[in-house]
Parts: sequence; C-alpha cells; structure tokens
Amino acid sequence: MDSTLPKVVKDLSPILKIYEDGRVERLLGNDIVPPSLDPEINVQSKDVVYFQEANLSSRLYLPKSIDPSDQKLPLLVYFHGGAFCIETAFSPTYHNYLNSLVAEAKIIAVSVDYRRAPEHPLSTVYDDSWSALQWVASHVNGNGPEEWLNLHADFGKVFLAGDSAGANISHHMALRYDEEKLPGIILKGIVLIHPYFWGKEPVGDEPKDPETRSKIDAMWLFVSPTTSGLDDPLINPAFDPKLARLGCSRVLVIVAEKDILKNRGWYYYENLKKSGWQGHVEIMEAKEEEHVFHLFKPTCENAVAMLKSLSSYFNEEK
Repeated sequence: MDSTLPKVVKDLSPILKIYEDGRVERLLGNDIVPPSLDPEINVQSKDVVYFQEANLSSRLYLPKSIDPSDQKLPLLVYFHGGAFCIETAFSPTYHNYLNSLVAEAKIIAVSVDYRRAPEHPLSTVYDDSWSALQWVASHVNGNGPEEWLNLHADFGKVFLAGDSAGANISHHMALRYDEEKLPGIILKGIVLIHPYFWGKEPVGDEPKDPETRSKIDAMWLFVSPTTSGLDDPLINPAFDPKLARLGCSRVLVIVAEKDILKNRGWYYYENLKKSGWQGHVEIMEAKEEEHVFHLFKPTCENAVAMLKSLSSYFNEEK
C-alpha cells in the first residue's frame, strides 16, 4: 500500500470523499455538456454569467420555434439537486431534462449554477441562488444584459422549481422573495420535486432505525456544520415560524413512493396547508418510483406523465 497517497478523512460514498490534504473528490455529477441547439426538440441553450465576481453562470433555454420578435413565455428558474454538494447546471442529466421540459411546456428557463458545500458554507448556496433571481429581475424593463430574457420572459408568470436540494432552495427563495421582493417580478408558484427536507423525529412511515436515519442526519450536518440541528428551519420547514409567508400563490409538491424523503414532502404539504398561508398547495405521488427517478428514466411512463403535469402547471391561467 502506497503510504504517500492522501488519507481519506471523510467518506460519504457514493457522493464524495474528503482527503487529509483538504481535497474534495466528487464521485457523481462531474460530467458537463456544452449548450447547444437540440434539433430533435428544437430547443436552444446558452450559458450566461449572472454573478461576475464569482464567475457564476446560468444555462438559459428557449424554444427556437417562437416568434423571434417579442413573444412572451412563462419563466422558470430551476435549481439543480445534489445534496448541496454535487452536480451542476451543466451536467448532461440536467441539460437533457431542462431541454425536454422547455420543449414540452414552451417556456423560457434559467437553470442556475451555484457554489457548493463543503468548500462554501450553505449560506453561499442560498445567496448565490438569490443573486441569480436578482439578475433575472434586472431584465423586467427590457433592458437587462441578456436579450432572451428581455424579449421573451413574461415576468408576470415566474416560477421556481428544483429537485431534492434544489427543491429546498426553491422553498427558501420563495420565503426570501416575500421578505425582500424583486420589483417587476410576480412569483406565481414553486414546484418542489422530491424535496430535501428532514427532521429529528420520524414522520409518517419514515424509517425509525438509528442506522438509516444517522446516514441522512450526517449528510445534513456535513453540508451545514453551523446548523442548529436537524430541526433547523433550513432543513425542517415545519419548524419555521415564517412558513405562512411563502411569497407565491401556488405550490406543487411532487414525491415518489419509494423515496426515503417521500414523507417529508407530505409533511411539508400538510404543514403548509394548516400554516395560515393563503395560497393553493397540491401534491402528486409517483407510484413505485425512487428519488429523482425522472432524471434517470425520463422516458418511463411516470416521468412522461410528470413532464406533462409540469407543463400544464406552468401554463395554467391562475
């Protein structure tokens, strides 16, 4: 055995490893693909810097078949998942999914890349995501830096969505929107796909055995070392006194039957309903499916049905 190899000091396989010299080895979500025009579904994409100081970009998606002059489309801002520490907006997984979603729903989308834990504290994830929304809002008068948004975004029909950690981010961005507002932006709704929420005590038929729970507990404590614990409102919205102040009028929660986080989605749905929030919340459950199945099996029956449901949701006149 080569003793010169750096020692692993934290092994969170199959997600990442941290070595004694401080190096972070991400075991998933490292591949990237360039933006492109997808000729099969006629969606074009490009990468645009939204935060110059940190050199952070978003990937924009637009159906190529729209009126090139001034056709307005619902605007989706999407936050990728990956436990706050893996994946990017530029991975083939998210590129392919956003392509399909934009083609089906005929929307314009901004897929946000943000700095990740553990190199950056969790507050950076939320701050970067908010910076992306501020950048989007800079286009409301039609004179922002990105022409696609100036010409084609309907800022009266803005939605936030994400899967897993990205769903968590979407929820917290809607809370921040209520507090800080974004002039000219009307946040119609948020979509939380298999949301990454958790808590100290089991809910529903969540696993109760310490070994299973400790693995999920450890992941949260790893990405958020300064957390107040497993009932921190960042990971357990049921403990957030501001839950009723969610800054949108519609919420769609999507869960999967075989996902260990399923019960948290239902728990969020139930707590939001009784919180005093004045909007409309609905929930969908995909039977026989695992966590983020739609990303890895996009052509399966449940994933296709989910894509159509999302398309309808973004285009409802409510």
